[in-house]
Amino acid sequence: MVKVYGLKEKLNPIKSKLSDVIHSCMQSTLDLPADKRAHRFIPMDKSDYYYPSDRSEAYTVIEINMMQGRSKETLKLLIKSLFKEIENKLAIAPIDIEITIMEQATHCWGFRGITGDEAKLSYKIDI
Repeated sequence: MVKVYGLKEKLNPIKSKLSDVIHSCMQSTLDLPADKRAHRFIPMDKSDYYYPSDRSEAYTVIEINMMQGRSKETLKLLIKSLFKEIENKLAIAPIDIEITIMEQATHCWGFRGITGDEAKLSYKIDI
């Protein structure tokens, strides 16, 4: 699950393309299948979105929730890939991107009526 926060005037026009970039990075680094896109965009009013003074109005926060299992190197590769591809495809400088990856044990996930540790996934999480 990915949540993306930004100023609505900046985020709304790029949501679709940003979703494509994020999913592409997750496919290439995590080997996620094409049909495993779960993105939520939260466009914010200026009165509700405070960010550091050395960032621009393009400041974008990306929170990624995933099951534990990926190596430190894989997670770092995902973060660096996101910085690079978002800058290349959307012209948002890395200074304006904040990425947080939050991992939970597989038994803490619930979907399709079962917990994550019971699921037969079509992709690996131990990469």
